Amino acid sequence: MNLLIIRLIIFAALFFAGLKLYRMYREWKLDREELLESDDTRQEGGQMVRCSWCKVHVPESDALREKGEWFCSTAHLDRYLQEQKPEEKE
Repeated sequence: MNLLIIRLIIFAALFFAGLKLYRMYREWKLDREELLESDDTRQEGGQMVRCSWCKVHVPESDALREKGEWFCSTAHLDRYLQEQKPEEKE
C-alpha cells in the first residue's frame, strides 16, 4: 500500500512539473510571436518623413516632431531650433 502512495505522489509531481514546463513554453512562444509581429509592423508600416535639418527620410514612428517639422534626432532638432532663433528676432 505504501508503494502505491509513493507512485501516486511521484506521478502527481511529474504531472505538475510537466504542466508548469508546458505553461512556460507557451508563454515564451507567445512573447516571441509578439516580438516578431512588432518587428514586422515596424519594418512594414509607418509613413516615411524627412528630417528638416539633414533631409534624411526616417519612419514616422522613430521621428521627432516640433512646430510642424520632422527631425531624425534630438541633435538635429536642437540645431534647427537654434538656427531659427536669430530669424525670429529680426
